[in-house]
Amino acid sequence: MLSVLAFLVGLALGSGFGFVLILDSRRRLNAERQKIAVSQEMLGQQIKELAHREVRLKEQEAAVKEGFVTLVDLQKENALLKRDLQNIDVNLHKLELDRDRDRERQAEIEAKVQEMAGRYLKDNVKWIGSSISANNYVNCKQRLAKVIEQCRAIGFEVPGAQETELLDDLKKEFERAVKAQLEREEQGRIKARLREEQQLRREIDQELKRLEREREVVKAALEKALADAQQQHTQEVERLEARLAEAEANIQRAVSQAELTRAGHVYVISNIGSFGENVYKIGMTRRLEPEDRVRELGDASVPFRFDLHMMVYSEDAPKLENALHEALHNTRVNKLNPRKEFYRADLDSIVRIVRENHGEVEYRADQEALEYRQSLVATDEDLEVVEAAWDEQQDDS
Repeated sequence: MLSVLAFLVGLALGSGFGFVLILDSRRRLNAERQKIAVSQEMLGQQIKELAHREVRLKEQEAAVKEGFVTLVDLQKENALLKRDLQNIDVNLHKLELDRDRDRERQAEIEAKVQEMAGRYLKDNVKWIGSSISANNYVNCKQRLAKVIEQCRAIGFEVPGAQETELLDDLKKEFERAVKAQLEREEQGRIKARLREEQQLRREIDQELKRLEREREVVKAALEKALADAQQQHTQEVERLEARLAEAEANIQRAVSQAELTRAGHVYVISNIGSFGENVYKIGMTRRLEPEDRVRELGDASVPFRFDLHMMVYSEDAPKLENALHEALHNTRVNKLNPRKEFYRADLDSIVRIVRENHGEVEYRADQEALEYRQSLVATDEDLEVVEAAWDEQQDDS
């Protein structure tokens, strides 16, 4: 009984133990299955990844095959590259040669430009220097400045020091020209003075001869009158004695005039038709008849005659003339030539200067300008009459 019970107990224990073993085995089996399932899932992912990688490799292989170049192709391409490089090298060498030739040409052109510009400057400086006179300094200076500007515009360098030197040389040339002009004018004045003195001497000689003849006539008439009156003073005798005294006084005045070297007349004249309003010429003459000088000035060199405003006799005419010229210096019409005796001033100022240096003087303020004013109002009929009269006079002459 006991053995049976032990057997049963043993069987029960063995069955329980076997059941436990079975349960453990099943648990392990399930765990293995889960591992296998996980492994299979991972293997599936790896298979998929390998498939993707295989696709990419095939694509890369296709791309590599597509870009694959054979040795022959490389050799051909290398030959083409060598030929292109040779052509490039030849063209580059040619361009370098052309560039060098262009540089040489440019250098030659620049040298010629510099040479021509230098010659141009030199020739113009020489021409300007030879053409300068006492009356054109401003024009010559402007011409020189323009030439220098033109030279600099084409790239020819004219340093400031050289420009200053050229201007200084031009100024010296102008000073020499002024000096030469003054010398010529002085020579002209000396000759004119000699001519005037000779003319004065001739006029005085003629006047003396006339006065001598007049004195002899008066003297003979006086002697005859005295003889007729039997040495008694009559009215006729007194008149003849007065004429004789006047003749002798005139002779003495003419002799005194000949002896004076600085005596003369200072004149103030105008020519409105030729020079406009308020322009006066102030000069001097030693003529016995000073109006003759005014008439000479109104010859063919001006279209109308001069109007005489003032004729002042002075024992030192050059001094009075110089005083007027110095006082009116700033009113000169010709600013570049002080020897020109034309002044733009009012007559009252001129009269005041004469009074300050000479004393009271008679003058005429109105500008008659007869020829000029008649020319303005003359009709065609008047002009025909005038021209006919002149033509007739020329035919007669």
